Amino acid sequence: MTSRGRFISLEGGEGVGKSTQVKALADALRGRGLDVIVTREPGGSEGAERIRELLLSGADDRWGPQAEALLFAAARADHTAKTIRPALEAGQWVLSDRFIDSSLAYQGGAGGLGIESVRAINAFGIAGDFPDRTLILTVDEGGKRARARDADGSDRIGGRSDDYHRKVEAAFRIIAAEEPDRVTLVDASGAPEEVTGRLLAALQDLLP
Repeated sequence: MTSRGRFISLEGGEGVGKSTQVKALADALRGRGLDVIVTREPGGSEGAERIRELLLSGADDRWGPQAEALLFAAARADHTAKTIRPALEAGQWVLSDRFIDSSLAYQGGAGGLGIESVRAINAFGIAGDFPDRTLILTVDEGGKRARARDADGSDRIGGRSDDYHRKVEAAFRIIAAEEPDRVTLVDASGAPEEVTGRLLAALQDLLP
């Protein structure tokens, strides 16, 4: 029988170089002979991509906090059922650009809904398919240029205030402290290849 694959999520606030590292880490894992699929949130399945359009466009007040959290959870449930779970069962490694911990940090922490409340609605949707390892990229004073870029409203979440994004970063650190076996903070400063090396080191115990 095919052994189950591994599920890795890459997280972080705005402007930490996450998109660059998702590609680099996927390439590095493939270089070790692993069958890797890359996906993203919100999105990653047909239904979830439609919800992504609703979540990331429009005015900041388009959705209230509860509605926003539930939309993310709905997208994640579809993403898990249609993309992530089938790939894991086929023995593939899944690398997701964001997953449940973004909701915990953004809607739960910065949005004021509470980390545990957001965890509960998402746990129902993903039916226990938490990542085997979540890597959270961190940088000091990171994201200011990215936030300025998003301030025109093209991304209603990325364009929120610096105070909101500081709360996001603080919430990520709380999550990492509460779940050290699953969640690892990774320094995103320095050359990109150095950061990729740190990500691989944080996965060493999972690699075949």
